[in-house]
Amino acid sequence: MNTPQQLIRPEILDLSAYHVQPAAGYVKLDAMENPFGLPDALRAELGALAGNAPLNRYPDAGAAALKQRLREALDLPAQCDLLLGNGSDEIIQIVALALARPGACLLALEPSFVMYRMIATFCGMRYVGVPLNADFTLDRAALLDAVRREQPALVFIAYPNNPTGNLFARDDLLELLAVAPGVVVMDEAYHAFAQDSFMGELARHPNLLVMRTLSKLGLAGLRLGFMAAAPEWIGQFDKLRLPYNINVLTQLLAGQVLRDVDVLNAQASLLRIERARLAGALAALGGVEVFPSSTNFILFRVAGAAGVFAALKSRNILIKCLHGAHPLLADCLRVTVGAPQENDAFMAALVASLAAAAA
Repeated sequence: MNTPQQLIRPEILDLSAYHVQPAAGYVKLDAMENPFGLPDALRAELGALAGNAPLNRYPDAGAAALKQRLREALDLPAQCDLLLGNGSDEIIQIVALALARPGACLLALEPSFVMYRMIATFCGMRYVGVPLNADFTLDRAALLDAVRREQPALVFIAYPNNPTGNLFARDDLLELLAVAPGVVVMDEAYHAFAQDSFMGELARHPNLLVMRTLSKLGLAGLRLGFMAAAPEWIGQFDKLRLPYNINVLTQLLAGQVLRDVDVLNAQASLLRIERARLAGALAALGGVEVFPSSTNFILFRVAGAAGVFAALKSRNILIKCLHGAHPLLADCLRVTVGAPQENDAFMAALVASLAAAAA
């Protein structure tokens, strides 16, 4: 009998699985989640909906009611169509599968969301990464040169970028849209914290697709992402969407929460205030370099980052160590902006960890 090593594609054998750090018992500040719960009245409504959900039936395959709720709650352009996914990861994979002609290129910036590279490998696309500048700004000339040279079928731009947290210059991205031979996906997972978007550019750029998720806004457990684009694109991508990919509970509960989307927007506003407070506290520490953020996390650099990360874990604080993930991320750590008491606990543990390392 043939073994997995004999049958599975070599590039898959060479991959490492996406690792999720167990978080039980920690102050969890590693995954860019909204730390706030929903109001009691809304939770009661969701409980009643879940209790009466027709779990014995398949969900609405087209999720028509949920799409309409998304349009109304998020003020999406009337002329665009929507593709829903089990998180934005599924949408990235659908688009890559659709465009994966032999030799086709997927291009992205680096460092950025690791799933762009991974999904290119899954789908058999040629991957090209374009490094950012040392300060994580966009190298416009390098990007445009790579686009002209590689002629990518697909370009992913995280706007703002993960894990660096910054927004790239809008004019540079508009020029990218003008020269790209294929489609350009603006991944706006952190839209609620950046308060800037390319959604209004859809009508002017037929090769533009805009992707968002509700995970960072407060519904990570429901796994709902969506893409807005011209109907001719969505109609083709929808052929690759597996039937019933958005389950009954996600459709019902997300639809109900979106009726009260002001609750989520108010929480995002509080997190933007906390982001400024936390960034100021980090910047006030000696030996810590803090990078600008338009997201719900902050990237910072500190000498001996791996040791600091371990020291924080020993104090029951879980953040993300990015040291070793990319050369530009040497000695970098990423902390999610949590609730005020979580941020205070993180800062206290960081101060103690740095003091212990210096002793």
